[in-house]
Amino acid sequence: METLIINIPDKKSTLVKQILKGLGVTIQDNNQTKESAYRKKLLKVSTWEDENLKNFEDSRKSFENLSPQQW
Repeated sequence: METLIINIPDKKSTLVKQILKGLGVTIQDNNQTKESAYRKKLLKVSTWEDENLKNFEDSRKSFENLSPQQW
């Protein structure tokens, strides 16, 4: 199956949808509302401050400087 996106004038939308459905075409809802929901979720994503990231970097450096014990 192939996906096709077309722009239809508002006055012809119902007619075109009826014709396409008659031909067996599956019509999906408009995704604009979903995009706005994603944007709202993205705005709620927390950010890390440099101070917090510095702790991770210090821990990484300390871990890398560890050497295995010799028997």
